[in-house]
Amino acid sequence: MMYDRAGALPASRTDFVLESIKEAILYGKLKPGQALVETDLAATLNVSKTPVREALKTLAGSGLVVMSPYKGATVRTVDAEMASSVYDVRMLMEPEALRRSVLAGADFAEARSALDDTSDLARRSLANRRFHRALYAGCGNPLMVEILDGLRDQAALITVAGWGISPTWDAEDAEHRAILVAAEEGFGDAAADLLRRHIQTFADRVVEELPDVVR
Repeated sequence: MMYDRAGALPASRTDFVLESIKEAILYGKLKPGQALVETDLAATLNVSKTPVREALKTLAGSGLVVMSPYKGATVRTVDAEMASSVYDVRMLMEPEALRRSVLAGADFAEARSALDDTSDLARRSLANRRFHRALYAGCGNPLMVEILDGLRDQAALITVAGWGISPTWDAEDAEHRAILVAAEEGFGDAAADLLRRHIQTFADRVVEELPDVVR
């Protein structure tokens, strides 16, 4: 089974399939460019093809899956153009959202929890995703949160691709902890500057080493 998270069951069978496929992609179990065959996924997850089809449509909307009339569904392959676009928006918005979260007195306990959820390498992508959301979630601007949430899956896919090129999670963990300390101590501008530098450093390295455009 691809879905083995402990805790409450998903609200529906489609949600179960959606989370299972998403986690398999973000864990790197389903590789970029890999075909996502409905019958195979349905058999693996012990469901009919209908929830698989609906889940794949949702994942296509979030940018993790590509739907083609000729090839069917495949895991999205990260290229430099995609990474540049996603990180450009993050660079503009995420540090400012963190600064506002600090000024609003947001609770960063979830971010602290995410930092402690990285002992298993397979979980690092999801923990990284949780950490960054916890930084901006308290910014007080629902539209800003919605936009950044919309980039989370694609950003996580880029992160997995970047780690595949060169695993730098130890350095990133140190950067995360420095960002969190500044945020927890109420230094909004410093936290935002550290986050901006963190995003830029990763983006520069990944974009340089990814293929230009994958069609």
